[in-house]
Amino acid sequence: MARTPHRWTDGLAARRVERNPFVDAPDPGAWPSTLPAIRQLLDEGLDLAACTVLVGENGSGKSTLVEALAMAAGMNAEGGSTGARYSTYAAESPLHEWIRVVRDGGAPRWGYFVRAETMHGLFTYLATTASGGNDPDFHELSHGESFTALLGTRRFAGEGLFVLDEPEAGLSFGAQLHLVAELTAMSRRPRTQVVVATHSPVVAAIPGALVLELGEHGIRPTSWAELEVVEHHRLFLQDPRRYLRHVVDDLD
Repeated sequence: MARTPHRWTDGLAARRVERNPFVDAPDPGAWPSTLPAIRQLLDEGLDLAACTVLVGENGSGKSTLVEALAMAAGMNAEGGSTGARYSTYAAESPLHEWIRVVRDGGAPRWGYFVRAETMHGLFTYLATTASGGNDPDFHELSHGESFTALLGTRRFAGEGLFVLDEPEAGLSFGAQLHLVAELTAMSRRPRTQVVVATHSPVVAAIPGALVLELGEHGIRPTSWAELEVVEHHRLFLQDPRRYLRHVVDDLD
């Protein structure tokens, strides 16, 4: 993948992700290096922008990639800030051990990782630590409400690297628009960077984002309008039966 010019004054905490030359190269047959997107990352490296959106089908490697990025940057596999340490079930891939994060000079080292599948554990962790002293009771809120409330805390107000895995889960259309507005504003702050993995054409529409599509082809930069998920949603809304007749047997 062609590299973008570096502007070290941007202060990005993850300018580039690449294989760590100081560790043994992973076995090409070992998961997740068998995924085309991960193989490309290890072979060529990956340049990131102030806002990068990863889109792809289930199993394409986008969640694996953002998990490894967050862990290589010092964040907890199940979510939380840099330095958070808790675990409910260890299921992370070894990819974080194979890569390194290249930072801009003077970039902040603080970051925050949120993933939809482990948010319940994150909220339990926050409720039992001093860092959550001024928080609402996230467990008393719906999934969408709790995520929106988390975005409104001081954790997302400053500089750093913010990594989000499928943040649209549980969010209504209106809440997704609010999320896009928040992430856009964050990515425009100095020394602040956002990396998002998503299935949502709404979230993928963050203005100014570098959009990367993952699949059997590996990783390729594209535009929002050219994403497969955007085209499928557009066609489905025009004529749902075009898709439903392939999965529902008794349509008239």
